[in-house]
Amino acid sequence: MIPTYESDQPIDVATAADADRDAARRRKRTVTGIAALTVAVICLFLASILPSGFVIRQPGPVVNTLGVVQDTDGNEIPLIEMPEDIQTYETSGTLSLTTVQIVGSRESTPNWFQLAQAWLDPSKAVMDIDQVFPQDQTAEERQEQDAMQMTSSQESATAAALIQLGYDIPTEMQILEVTQDGASVGKLELGDVVNSIDGTAVADVLEMREVIARGEGADVTVNITRDGETQDVVITPTQGEADGETLWLIGVGAAPVYELPFDVQIMLENIGGPSAGMMFALGIIDTLTPGEMTGGEAIAGTGTITPDGTVGPIGGIQQKMQGALRAGSDFFLAPESNCNEVVGHVPDGLTVVKVSTLDEARDAVETIGDGDEVAIAALATCTAP
Repeated sequence: MIPTYESDQPIDVATAADADRDAARRRKRTVTGIAALTVAVICLFLASILPSGFVIRQPGPVVNTLGVVQDTDGNEIPLIEMPEDIQTYETSGTLSLTTVQIVGSRESTPNWFQLAQAWLDPSKAVMDIDQVFPQDQTAEERQEQDAMQMTSSQESATAAALIQLGYDIPTEMQILEVTQDGASVGKLELGDVVNSIDGTAVADVLEMREVIARGEGADVTVNITRDGETQDVVITPTQGEADGETLWLIGVGAAPVYELPFDVQIMLENIGGPSAGMMFALGIIDTLTPGEMTGGEAIAGTGTITPDGTVGPIGGIQQKMQGALRAGSDFFLAPESNCNEVVGHVPDGLTVVKVSTLDEARDAVETIGDGDEVAIAALATCTAP
């Protein structure tokens, strides 16, 4: 006889079927979860290694033009150094130049995690790599260009400061480079002084480009001085890329050369570009004039400068304002031509004053230094159009 067993609870066929279905669902969810996790891990891995095509612009070093730097022997020397026979004056406070750093290059772009963090950080900007590193420009060419711009900026700042202080500074536009296979090969030489183009005197590269552009490719007559003799040279411009634009060019590199009454050394390395010009000029003026122009205040700023004292626009002003605040500056001098990028982006705790000339910048610094709150509040600021 086959034994039978009784259960304390009757077997519920429907409950058993439900349990099987629940177990099947759990297995399906587990498999789905594992698959989703695997996909997420793969995506995260790919995000960490795939090139992005972007770079990140963020605040860079902030350097006090009234401060000191270390020389090759480790000794502290003034960042702005004058000849021993030139009278200088003790000062205080800061007149700081601001910079930006670029994270990434064509060889190594930031990963997507870094880009996501940068998009959420108001002190950083995500930029298309072609905006920063043109495809036809090597890293060495970019570094050389930055260094040349910094040297030219320092010379322009010195000339602008000394003119502001009453010195007469003769200026020449000199040919520093003749591009291979360019329009000026065999016509212009290194050291030629450009007096005029089509009868228009030119004082800087922008003026040269403007005069050349008027002809829309027609021949231009360049009046030069070579070895003490003046002559006319006819050149046919060609179209090419310069500073991200398609322009009519004559295939030369030129820059103003100034006849300075004495040598001003700006002891700054590893920073390139033209945007520190205004702050260099203010630092030179403060160094050469009695009293403390800043009144001990922490002032930063940015802007290009021309010998006639015109303050020009720069890039990365939002990151530079953030860098100034982090470095302890209370005031920031911004080029008027950058105001559209300033409005709505001024960090809390920083007062931004707009300037368009070295005269205005100096007046602003002296007003801040005097400490009159009413006069400080009346200084020009960037406003929404």
